[in-house]
Order: sequence, then C-alpha cells, then structure tokens
Amino acid sequence: MAETTHPSRVTIGLVQMTMGPDCAANLRAAQDATRRAAAAGARIICLPELYRSQYFCQKEDARLFDLAEPVPGPSTEAFQALAAELRAVIIVPVFEKRAPGVHHNSAAVIDADGALLGLYRKMHVPDDPAYYEKFYFAPGDLGFRVFDTAFGRVGVLICWDQWYPEAARLTALRGATMLFYPTAIGWHPHEKAQYGAAQRDAWTTVQRGHAIANGVYVAAVNRVGFERPVPEQAGIEFWGMSFVADPQGVIIAQAPEDREDVLTAEVDLEHLETIRRNWPFLRDRRIDAYHGIERRFLEDA
Repeated sequence: MAETTHPSRVTIGLVQMTMGPDCAANLRAAQDATRRAAAAGARIICLPELYRSQYFCQKEDARLFDLAEPVPGPSTEAFQALAAELRAVIIVPVFEKRAPGVHHNSAAVIDADGALLGLYRKMHVPDDPAYYEKFYFAPGDLGFRVFDTAFGRVGVLICWDQWYPEAARLTALRGATMLFYPTAIGWHPHEKAQYGAAQRDAWTTVQRGHAIANGVYVAAVNRVGFERPVPEQAGIEFWGMSFVADPQGVIIAQAPEDREDVLTAEVDLEHLETIRRNWPFLRDRRIDAYHGIERRFLEDA
C-alpha cells in the first residue's frame, strides 16, 4: 500500500441510535447526529448496522426486501453530500440491493471530500433466532478491505464479524489502524436475566482482544432501545454500550446502555506505533506454522 500522510491524531465519532419504523425519519436522525459528531470534532464518523430501519431480520418475510437500496442510492447520496459539507469521513451501513434477488449487509465508506471509496460486504452472516440474516443477505464477496481515507486507514467489519479473530487479523494485515464495527446486538428478553451480563461482557472482551492482538484501535457502534417490529415475537433489547478501545484494549470512551449518544474519542497513531514496538505481535507471528487455519475443522489433528 502506498504511503499517504495522515494526521497523527484524529477524533472519531460513533452514532448510537434508536431506530423507528420510518426509514426517512431514521435517515434524518442519522444526519443530525452526524452533524453533532462533526461539531464535537469528529473527523471519522460511523453509524450503526442497518441504521435506516428497525432490525427487520427478526422475521423471514420476503416483503422486507423492499427496504433494500442500491449503491449509489439514497443513503450514499445523502451522506456523500454531508461528508463534503462537514469535511468528515462517514461510514454508512446499508441494506444493499445489488441485483434482483441479490442483497448484502454492507457498509459504504465515504471520504471527507464526498467521494465514495467503496463498500465492505459482511462476510460472516448469522442465522439465529430473531437474527435470520441468511434469509436476507448473501455473504460478502469483496474480502476484508482497508480504506485509505483523508484521516487514516480504516477497516470496516460488521456485527457478527466481530467474533472472528481472522477477520480482524486480515484487515489489520492490510494496513488498517482502526477497525470499525457497525453493530446491531442485544438481548432476547427471556435470556437477559440469566445470560445478559455474560453476553455483553463477551462482546466487549472479544473486541478488546482484537485491539490488543493486532495493535489497532477498535470502535464498535451499536443501536440502542427495544425493537419489536414483529408483534407476535418477543423483540430484542439492543444494549447500546458503543465503545472505543485502544491498542492495549483499554476502553477510552463508552456510551450508555439505555439512551442515544454521540460518542467521540481521540485516536493517537503515535501511541499505536509505541504499542506495536513494545508488543510486536505482528513481528513474531509464525506464518510458517499456521497451515490448516483455512480448513473448517482438523479431524486428523
């Protein structure tokens, strides 16, 4: 990757939102929150996964494909204009309509001049109760990507991707200094009392581990609030708690669990350089000894 000069320090912004049934209203709310993030100094701003609607994957319903949009389309066009106005990089998750019958859970990366740098398409697609994403989304086919923006090299991964060390590693190896995880994660109401604390702690811990193992900043931006778009189902309580972790896994900023927030944190690339010199995990990788990692399971181990 060619060298590009970036500022050594940059403020990033995470938009933790609640989403209602009106897609146009969600778009306006996201634009307003993006403006607030920029006013607070953020130069790279990220929205939550599938920000433009409620989390529709709680049910398999072919009519909900009507929520999808092309790229370029309403989301990218609106935020390209806003990025150019604010002089900020904006990461915009979209329910992408690629072709009739072909859809992806994607994120568009828009540079500070309004240019659409490209898309990341979610690689790991879940299929769990009330998270029926395989019905809606084809798996990503663009690989793990890094976008060289005006304010730094960013990698974007989406929600279920955040549990996979391979995704974080390959994105970091391509030069990312910051990993952004637009997210929609929460509790099933009947599980919260027994498992809720452990589930959320695991979510935070695994991403802090990615920050440490790869010497990068990690930013996870979640939605917040209770969504029950399917009346006959229990709904999901999205737990918020968007956060930024530094390359030592220290959480340097975190949003609340019960309300919207525009979270900002300063990223210090000189600190990243210091940590990587003293914790040289990438240097000491045994790339000669990892054969088999590309296999599903090693029955003959």
